Amino acid sequence: MSTFRKFRKAIKYHALYGLVRTLIFLSGLLPRRLWLSFCGGLGLLAHRLSGKTRQLVRKNLAIAFPEYSDRTIRKLTRETFRMLGKNAGEILRTSTISSLDQLNRVLVTHGYENFEVANKKGKGVIFLTCHLGAFDLQVTNMALRGLQPNIIGTPLKDPRLNDLLWNYRNRHGAIAIERGRETFRMIKVLKSGGSVALLIDQDTKVKSVFVDFFGRKAHTPVGATVLAMKTGAAIIPTYVHLGDDGKHHMHILPEVAMRITDDEDADVVYNTQVLTSMIEGWIRKHPTQWVWMHERWKTRPEG
Repeated sequence: MSTFRKFRKAIKYHALYGLVRTLIFLSGLLPRRLWLSFCGGLGLLAHRLSGKTRQLVRKNLAIAFPEYSDRTIRKLTRETFRMLGKNAGEILRTSTISSLDQLNRVLVTHGYENFEVANKKGKGVIFLTCHLGAFDLQVTNMALRGLQPNIIGTPLKDPRLNDLLWNYRNRHGAIAIERGRETFRMIKVLKSGGSVALLIDQDTKVKSVFVDFFGRKAHTPVGATVLAMKTGAAIIPTYVHLGDDGKHHMHILPEVAMRITDDEDADVVYNTQVLTSMIEGWIRKHPTQWVWMHERWKTRPEG
């Protein structure tokens, strides 16, 4: 990399870090409704300025919803950016909270009893979630309830931004684990009856299989499936979305039973498909709150 490119990248990260710190500061000064409206406006500004990303969102929405007209896809794209801004703004705003009571003012938890039933088995719990809504609020919710969830994350390229993210996730007892170093630790946590949080809705450089996602083969991580099959831990699906009432709603669903036969490879594909189909259903309910700017179908099957 040339000296100029290194310098330009350093300037970009410095500006981004300064922007994030400024937004966190402002989030505590403005009333919540005004703050979220402001962040939604920032999302719309990003929609206008980020041509390449805007085109990617349109392309992915058109793949997922071939029945929609081009006009509808354009409306969904615009709304996706607006909702991304609002949900990101909420995460920034809640980064300074210190109690469950404070969180409960903006987040409604549904189905917590499903976790309690699974947790009583003593074999550990895998929270299976996705990049829908203000998804990091789920980790904060679990941590403030004393669950000490272990969450896997890919380190950000800028150390200062990475520290902000990891300190946010660790603040209330959650434990951030760097991707690539997690397998043994997660097994140990589950064997001791603890909990981990995993997201399987992105095409990343981890062990994956192809399953159907919106009618097209998608390279999908198998970590949650393999861990559950090997340890006997319960998979508890969870997702969060911003509702029309202005509050976020976290849904904790009943345990998903894993199919285990003599054909382990087939079971991994089958179980991963079950989980992926469930995630697809959530996204169909709230299509403008998922990260369509991710290249979900980037890896293609041979042939």
